[in-house]
Amino acid sequence: MAFFRYNRCKSISNYLLQNFVGYGIIWDMTATLVLFIATIAVMIVCVLFFPKLKLGKITVDTYWIVTLTGAVILLISGLADAEGVGKSLIADTAVNPLKILVLFISMTVLSIYLDELGFFRYLASAVLKRAKTGQMKLFVFLYLIVSVLTVFTSNDVIILSFTPFICYFAKNAKISAIPYLAAEFIAANTWSMALIIGNPTNIYLATAYGIDFLNYLKYSIAPTVCAGSAAFLMLWLLYRKKLKAPIEGVAEDAEIKDKLLLWIGIAHLGVCTLLLAVSSYIGLEMWIVSASAVGCLFISTLIVSAVRRSKPASLTGCLKRAPYQIVPFIISMFVLIIALDQQGVTALLAKFFTDENAIWKYGTLSFLACNVINNIPMSVLFSSVIQTAEVGLPAVFATIIGSNIGAFLTPIGALAGIMWSSILSEHGEKFSYVDFVKMGAVVSVPSLFAALGALAVTFLIF
Repeated sequence: MAFFRYNRCKSISNYLLQNFVGYGIIWDMTATLVLFIATIAVMIVCVLFFPKLKLGKITVDTYWIVTLTGAVILLISGLADAEGVGKSLIADTAVNPLKILVLFISMTVLSIYLDELGFFRYLASAVLKRAKTGQMKLFVFLYLIVSVLTVFTSNDVIILSFTPFICYFAKNAKISAIPYLAAEFIAANTWSMALIIGNPTNIYLATAYGIDFLNYLKYSIAPTVCAGSAAFLMLWLLYRKKLKAPIEGVAEDAEIKDKLLLWIGIAHLGVCTLLLAVSSYIGLEMWIVSASAVGCLFISTLIVSAVRRSKPASLTGCLKRAPYQIVPFIISMFVLIIALDQQGVTALLAKFFTDENAIWKYGTLSFLACNVINNIPMSVLFSSVIQTAEVGLPAVFATIIGSNIGAFLTPIGALAGIMWSSILSEHGEKFSYVDFVKMGAVVSVPSLFAALGALAVTFLIF
């Protein structure tokens, strides 16, 4: 009897242990998922209603404070393994978030440097003057110049540079700024797909699968051209009536502040772009190329300033305007996604993300997910899902398309939308959340399907 009682107690204890362990796993997974959703929900609320926080004379964006708080809670509670997170941050891999941040910020600084010297404003002014009194001609010129510049810089830089200029120009010309602001925003977030450096989401997703500069271009160029063409057509249909009104004012005069430094800046950006194109063939990582270009640019500028015995104002402007707040945002979102992966949420999602109709499935779902959790965290999450589900390049490029075009469905789809809305508010331009969604739905859906269709054809060819 004692033997049977012993075995019975042992069986019960094993049963309870297994169930408590099972319940513990489910509890941790649920708690992590709830905290992740709560963090994203609060971030969205803050973006919409409390975008800025004033701390004395300092003003900071709230979106990164919320995500950082969520990440810290996960680490303190043990739902995210701190050791695992630490190893991921220092791992010598292509998807190391620190390397991606260096690459993105370096390319942004190169563009900001040119903007500090008045380059983008000068180009915009020169193009706008050629339009003379025709709004339609002006509209086409603006769309083209923003598209071209975005390809070689990044969407965020173009939006930061051109949005204030368009607001000023429209007031001087006594015309509605809305068609031009919409064209600028749509063009910047469509043509940013063309090169791997155009958007941090491109960089993250492409490097996760070891896609180099030229191979990326091979699969991205056709979807970008098709999406860009579809976007322009929809913008024209949407604003053609407003564009019939005459221009009564004139474009402002814009001058290059320092031609020598401008050519130095253009040379560094050009050489950097060329080296990025061949980086995989010469054994250089892209973040090293971009960081070296910035370092060389700063040294060159300091030498010129020393010879002239003047202050390096362009460098000061770069240091002030560099997107530092994206650093805690990216790292905290990385922690959130690692926690989901550690608790098995990513593996659970991967069961529903098969490789059947991968282009349309991943493209559509990533497009929608951008407008729930923002395109950067979406890219981190989908990268993990794609690797777990073991699907191929079609899913990767479809997600890249979704991460770019998803930016113009709602203002929270991307950091670019958050910045753009903030600038409009500062300049007194009324463009509500509802107005954005109306514009975004009309333009983004045809652009998305044009891009995904072109991607499907591209993979049939290659």
